[in-house]
Amino acid sequence: MLERILPLSFALIVTYLSYAQDTASVLFIGNSYTYGNNLPSMFSTLSSSLGDQVDFDSHTAGGATFNGHANNPAVYTKINSEAWDYVVLQAQSQEPSFPDAQVNANTLPFAIQLADSVYTNNICSEVMMFMTWGRENGDPQWAPISTFDGMNARLRAAYMRMADSVGGSVSPVGVAWKYVRDNHPTIGLYTGDGSHPNFAGTYLAACTFYASVFRKSPVGSPYIGSLSAQVAADLQNAAAVTVLDSLEQFNLRPTSEHTQADYSFVINGSAVDFTNLSTDAITYTWDFGNGGSSSDENPSYSYPTNGFYTVTLVAEGPCDIDSVQYEIEINIASLNENKQIYKLRTLGSGQYEILGLNHVESVELYNAAGQKVRFELDLTSTIKVDASQNDTGIYILKVASSTGVDLIRLAYVKN
Repeated sequence: MLERILPLSFALIVTYLSYAQDTASVLFIGNSYTYGNNLPSMFSTLSSSLGDQVDFDSHTAGGATFNGHANNPAVYTKINSEAWDYVVLQAQSQEPSFPDAQVNANTLPFAIQLADSVYTNNICSEVMMFMTWGRENGDPQWAPISTFDGMNARLRAAYMRMADSVGGSVSPVGVAWKYVRDNHPTIGLYTGDGSHPNFAGTYLAACTFYASVFRKSPVGSPYIGSLSAQVAADLQNAAAVTVLDSLEQFNLRPTSEHTQADYSFVINGSAVDFTNLSTDAITYTWDFGNGGSSSDENPSYSYPTNGFYTVTLVAEGPCDIDSVQYEIEINIASLNENKQIYKLRTLGSGQYEILGLNHVESVELYNAAGQKVRFELDLTSTIKVDASQNDTGIYILKVASSTGVDLIRLAYVKN
């Protein structure tokens, strides 16, 4: 990730350019903010000018809310018409900026309903929220949104929250809009109503969608429409600055990377509890770094010896596969590892005895791969171990007593 330095020079932005051709199919579901100046077509034209292809369709009804979209059969016909790479959802221009309780009741449930329909049609589709912009002078209905900055901030927070709720991403057009207003105040983005985008505003949105979908910079596009070369360059630059150093923040990832492997862990002595944080995965393969493994979603594992272990999780979903590695350290201060290899004294009938270990509270047996194995024991003043269920080899006997923990390496040989 490049460090964000504002203003970012044209020369630096150019380094984002990639010339590999990509293709994306995109369905836009929105209203007049989307169909004004034909944003989907402008996005496609801009992409073509940079060597990438967009296959698009749209369903846009003036003033439509998410409730209106969710209750319109024509919307579902569009969703089900193709296995879209991206389905872009845009709410009515004001509704996400309203009080949270109102958004929770009247907007968020219908965004979730639409997203569920997208995933039902194609589990590998990406739901992308179209973060719109605040009105030129805000919305006078209530104080938090009565200015552009106040309304823009409310819209940003709501779209981010909705994207998180549906497991989707965000095209941060509203953030790019604020960047232009702060850094290029002479560039007008609105029509006369102070709400809808003029050509420059739609062009900025198209540049932002290009950077969001293809994760590439729009800087250098020869398509500038009716704009001057300088204004077009400033808008291209604003989109690149907004998106490309914040891909993770807006959950913008390639369509080939739906599945994201991740986990957290808690170490308690020699035992580690793993919590799976992967997304869009259905099977899991764990490698605990010492030969031990598991296919559980949230496994627990005990390490027989101190040390550093690289734990790998491979998460696989219906769309793709991903892996992640973290290093953990097992370091028990009271643990005394006996480096000598003991041979158990045979007592006959497959039983072996270790002397001199008193006040024993628990005993566990592990094979050389660190996997806990079955055995039978008799706790008396000595420890009698029946290891007859296991194969010949080196074993680790973990003995916990009131004085601490001992790890004893045992050479077990079957009679």
